[in-house]
Amino acid sequence: MAESLPTASTVELAPKSKAEDRVSVASNWKLVWWRFRKNRLAVVSALVLVLFYLIVLVPDFFATHDPEATSAKLAFIPPQRLSLITGGRLAPSAPSVVGARNKETLRMEWVTDPAKRIPLAIFTRGYKYDVLGLFETDLHLVGTADPNAAEGVYLLGTDSLGRDQWSRLMFGTRTSMTVGLVAVILSVILGVLLGGVSGYFGGIADLIIQRVIEILQSLPTIPIWLAMTAALPRDWPPTRVFFAITIILAFIGWTTLAREVRGRFLSLREEDFVLAAELSGASRFRIITRHMVPAFMSHIIATSTLAIPVMIINESSLSFLGLGIRPPAISWGVLLQEAQNIQTVAQAPWLMMPGLGVIIAVLAFNLVGDGLRDAADPYSH
Repeated sequence: MAESLPTASTVELAPKSKAEDRVSVASNWKLVWWRFRKNRLAVVSALVLVLFYLIVLVPDFFATHDPEATSAKLAFIPPQRLSLITGGRLAPSAPSVVGARNKETLRMEWVTDPAKRIPLAIFTRGYKYDVLGLFETDLHLVGTADPNAAEGVYLLGTDSLGRDQWSRLMFGTRTSMTVGLVAVILSVILGVLLGGVSGYFGGIADLIIQRVIEILQSLPTIPIWLAMTAALPRDWPPTRVFFAITIILAFIGWTTLAREVRGRFLSLREEDFVLAAELSGASRFRIITRHMVPAFMSHIIATSTLAIPVMIINESSLSFLGLGIRPPAISWGVLLQEAQNIQTVAQAPWLMMPGLGVIIAVLAFNLVGDGLRDAADPYSH
């Protein structure tokens, strides 16, 4: 009997069925990742956020000077433009700056001296610091080739007290990015816990939680933040203020997620897998944490990613107004306080550079959040 030859349709369907089989056996997280990596803008934004959180872990490594070191004679040095090519060869350097006091205004005015260059190097030695409390080192990403050189380099210039803006921006990144992340983690815990109790148990618990949410959402957010932060004692140390601001932001930000979790729980508690878990004798806590929450964990992560930039802006706004994190602590909002004076901004516009950090971080989080939200939606593709 003659053996039948494969038809063209069979040949075309073979690769397709192989791809479908690969998708059918993949976990939900793997499907989300496959959809997320197709969004190149979201992937690039995720890499930017990874860089930000590397700075959060070891800001001293990326800093070029001690962020608290002051020198009145170095005030308002402009940013020094870096060059990778010096003398026709690959040799990073920065122009030297020369200061002279204006006889009329008595201000120190700085000009670059292109004839004199300051050689730079990667992985140089500088001031000592602790790495996550594990060990001590003096290694820095970039700095002058000669650690003992009398003249330093100021990548983003200096402020009114002669402090290096680049180094202070690195430490401000750690504070502002940590406040946003920790506040959202606390908000997610409160939102999932209270929203889950409200949606799963119902009854009097649902009534009380929903009325609390309605009260919190009806209050004007900014005046509440201002009132709560203004109530913090002025003599509190920066660390205590940091945690207080984080708790305040989390206390206000959990309500929206709680409403979403409640709605999902109302629909999930009638599903077959929840009823099967109840019939098998699983406790309510296990049903919520092991069966219901993982069913929409990707949605929670996407929502949380979109909430972090809101927290960052809130912290920066409060600190900018002097009601959030206060000096000597360093955050993006604290750094922008010097930009409140229009005369200072006109003299040293580079003091507004921390605002660019806020814009980049918020934009990156929003793009990643949009990418995760689309990837977590099974009906978006």
